[in-house]
Amino acid sequence: MGERFEVEATGIAHGGAAVARVAEEGGRVVFVRHAIPGERVVVEVTEGGDDDRFWRADAVEVLRASPDRVAAPCPVAGPGGCGGCDFQHVALDRQRALKAEVVAEQLRRLAGLEVPVTVEPVPGDEGGLRWRTRVRFARTPDGERGMRRHRSHDVVPVDDCLIARTDAREPVPGAAPLRETVTVGATTASFTVAADGFWQVHPGAPEALVAAVLEACRPRSGERVLDLYAGVGLFARFLGEAVGAAGTVLAVEGDPTAAQHAADNLADLAARAEVVSGAVHDVLDERSADPVDLVVLDPPREGARRPVVEQVAARRPRAVAYVACDPAALARDVAIFAEHGYALSSLRAFDLFPMTHHVECVALLEPRG
Repeated sequence: MGERFEVEATGIAHGGAAVARVAEEGGRVVFVRHAIPGERVVVEVTEGGDDDRFWRADAVEVLRASPDRVAAPCPVAGPGGCGGCDFQHVALDRQRALKAEVVAEQLRRLAGLEVPVTVEPVPGDEGGLRWRTRVRFARTPDGERGMRRHRSHDVVPVDDCLIARTDAREPVPGAAPLRETVTVGATTASFTVAADGFWQVHPGAPEALVAAVLEACRPRSGERVLDLYAGVGLFARFLGEAVGAAGTVLAVEGDPTAAQHAADNLADLAARAEVVSGAVHDVLDERSADPVDLVVLDPPREGARRPVVEQVAARRPRAVAYVACDPAALARDVAIFAEHGYALSSLRAFDLFPMTHHVECVALLEPRG
């Protein structure tokens, strides 16, 4: 740690760091924050020792800059500063291209698929800034607002987080629930959400994701839908409208508070919408005889994983829309679906987290043949 080396950044890794090799160390891999593939930089090692397979480092000097390098708008976004943003030194178009490379590489490596990927912007940010509707600050020992350094508990004072909206809320446990409104096409719906519960933080995200899911699976009147990891019922609400009075939607959510909010949010669709609170795997096991035409999966970062994927595939739905916040977890689950006869039919990716390495995907899986 602390040693400096001159390296060439050759690629981008899942997680936002550039990939390089240290010639003086026999070509040891080093993951470099604050660099762009194609640049030559001086790095300072921040994690790693002689026995480690790879090191982590910061780019502390740029010897040959990428044409996509820009001045970071935030004064604490560089080496040793706030760990929240990975790409403030990268032009927005290149940020999205790098995220697309990561999604494509994960699908290639973990699912054996060659898939062209384009990361799409969504309305609601100002050139990649001022999009977070919620933000949780840490506190310095003196009580100042701040953010943590990358992979550290140390707090960097941050008076104004530039990716947060000026009216961004801090989640407060026990505070009054929030109301969120989403319009997709001709349908507008309101949702009650716990003050510290999950809701997409980019203002354009709910509309973009719902529209992408509906476009992918094209629900038909009278179909039976499973909405798994349903949260407060965002997808279930619009799916219930799409399948009409003759259709049904079963929303499954593990968090009891979110499930209760989902029940409230779907109350006017009660004749066709049911909410069950419980672990997805357990509920699928208990309701294994229920027929299903469509499944929507919106799992947490670790993905749906094999037990749930196999239970879904066993139902033989005509389509599965998979909403993923982690491309590696998505690729692993796509590979499991492939084992059970489901192929990736389409993929869209959205830049819901500008200036960071995060990317959201909507994948459509359909039975082969």
